[in-house]
Amino acid sequence: MKHWKFSLLLYSCVAVLLLSCGRRTSSEPQTAGDSLSFKYSTLLSIAEYDGYALATIKNPWKSGKVLHQYVLMPRTSEVGQQTPTFPEGATVIEVPIKRAAVFTTVHCSLLTGFGLGDRIVGVADSKYIKIPYIHEQIKKGRIVDCGNGLNPVVEKIMDIKPDVIMLSPFENSGGYGKTEEIGIPLIECAEYMETSPLARAEWMRFYGLLFGVPMKADSLFHEVDSCYTALKQRATEAGEGRSVIVDKVTGSVWYMPGGNSTIGRMIQDAGGRYPWASDKQSGSLALPFETVLERGGESDVWMLRYSSDHEWDYRELLSGHRGYDQLKAFREQEVYGCNVEHSKFYEETPFRPDYLLSDFIQILHPDIIGLPPLRYYKKLKE
Repeated sequence: MKHWKFSLLLYSCVAVLLLSCGRRTSSEPQTAGDSLSFKYSTLLSIAEYDGYALATIKNPWKSGKVLHQYVLMPRTSEVGQQTPTFPEGATVIEVPIKRAAVFTTVHCSLLTGFGLGDRIVGVADSKYIKIPYIHEQIKKGRIVDCGNGLNPVVEKIMDIKPDVIMLSPFENSGGYGKTEEIGIPLIECAEYMETSPLARAEWMRFYGLLFGVPMKADSLFHEVDSCYTALKQRATEAGEGRSVIVDKVTGSVWYMPGGNSTIGRMIQDAGGRYPWASDKQSGSLALPFETVLERGGESDVWMLRYSSDHEWDYRELLSGHRGYDQLKAFREQEVYGCNVEHSKFYEETPFRPDYLLSDFIQILHPDIIGLPPLRYYKKLKE
């Protein structure tokens, strides 16, 4: 495969001149390179050139625009014979990355899963990270908590001297403030804006290249792809499943996954009937409770996520919104809750969507047997 050729170049060839690890260049790229094939991703592309690779991330909020480009250069002390030219604005990254400040729990989980926990030197919002290794290393002083991910303590970041900062971009965020002024390359982890679970999971191949473990990343993704596809086929063979609504009221709004979101697509893959399946949005729909009641109130099943130090029952759920008892799933006690404090939902599911699909299938097809026990969701106590 073509990326094996790049991997060999990446770690053994003589590199061309690296101008600056975090600088963005201002000249035109070389002639078109070979493309690394992605099976599902619609936002990420990687082209291989002579001695480096160019990763392009499409802007998920502005059609036809680029969010960021990265030049992946092999980490070496030697200088090539000719200095290449890169696209204007591209960020040069020396790979493999040795030291990373990781501001998202899901990417901490992915790196520790790769066996690369020792590459993490800084995190943000550590109270939301449910990975024992991270907290052990924070106590030992080997990993630094850099504070709030939206407004980190830049002095702490500078002290730990990371090669990169991994963070999630948001629409209309207004940039990253002081974080983007300290000269450390930012890896914008936009995979959560992909429109299918496998497309999102496939980004692990990009991170595998960044951290020097492409074969391990490809092997893991192949496993995920195979398991997910087999589960989807089993749901298809079982026929139409139960109807379902998702999540709950927050404040005065019910944030329902769009039909083209990863959760919306996963419900389809599980064979569920979803009232918003025809919606084309990849994000969440901000709906009043009355709209949910009118359109999805007679759904067979209700699957929701919540955060608590204990498992919820129906009384506690109803205390959050008195209108819940009008929902069929509530009345018939077909509510399944995922307590994100007691599970690794956010840590695992973005890159292991097959785990979550198994839960969905069991809930939407209760007659299917032989699958592993529910991993994230539990039926609410009476």
